[in-house]
Amino acid sequence: MTDLSILLQLPFVQSAAIAIIVLAVASAIVGTALALRGLEFLSDGLVHSVFPGVVIGFIAAGTDGVYVGAGIAALLATVALTIATSRGIGSDATIAVVLAGAFSLGIVIVSRSVDYASGLEHLLFGQLLTVSSGDIVAICVLGGAAILLVLATWKEQLIISFDRKQAQASGLRVLAYELVLNIAIALVVVAAARAVGNLLVLALLIVPVAVARLLVRRVWAIVAVSLLVSVGCGLVGLWAGLWLSLDAGIQASPSAVLVLVLVALYLVVVAATRLAALGSSRRGRGRATATRVATPARAEVVS
Repeated sequence: MTDLSILLQLPFVQSAAIAIIVLAVASAIVGTALALRGLEFLSDGLVHSVFPGVVIGFIAAGTDGVYVGAGIAALLATVALTIATSRGIGSDATIAVVLAGAFSLGIVIVSRSVDYASGLEHLLFGQLLTVSSGDIVAICVLGGAAILLVLATWKEQLIISFDRKQAQASGLRVLAYELVLNIAIALVVVAAARAVGNLLVLALLIVPVAVARLLVRRVWAIVAVSLLVSVGCGLVGLWAGLWLSLDAGIQASPSAVLVLVLVALYLVVVAATRLAALGSSRRGRGRATATRVATPARAEVVS
């Protein structure tokens, strides 16, 4: 049985763990703001809009070009989607069209490369176990910038989240703050492009916050719980991916295993909260029934 403490002594596993922790912190903070605004589907469109840039950067300059290509595509997609949403044309249908078109374009472009299958797998699911020191620097810079953008506008993001019309009426520059949040989302997507991959980064932004919102209600509690969920599931997913490869002989992407761990935790929490709510409802009905039965008895004694 592979011991996590032993694995963490290996340099490439340490790099992967650092990448997961940094991305977890950025995803928890940015993902909370994203969820409060209900931008899950918009972020999905943004993630897939970045994919052609990731592919072009990879083909043009190898793994070193992934961040540049993703950054350019993220900037263009962020501005376009923010303007479309502000003008009322960013409907779910529009975002779905952008999502499908951009993702298909990326597939067509990568299919022109020599090693289509390997290249596509790396771009979609990342290369968590081959993260270099340069990747760590890029992840820290991009993730740190995303965190700073959200924290610097945290108050305004909350106001817009809870009452967008009132925020507009009070003179708040809603479009500018929406653009800031979308840029922060894009930075997290670009930061995770090399390690986690384009297809799986959305899970880091959405699933931990979804778990936290089932357990707590206060905003900062949601951030704290989602952070713990991201880091914990990330390290468990990393260990599980290595165990599958080393002990079970199953070649599986650690990033994909990480996402499966997140989804499994979400399903467990959903089931637990539903059962708890059902039990509370039954206890409430039982107390109400007991009260109705006891009331006539007390009346008879008084009379």
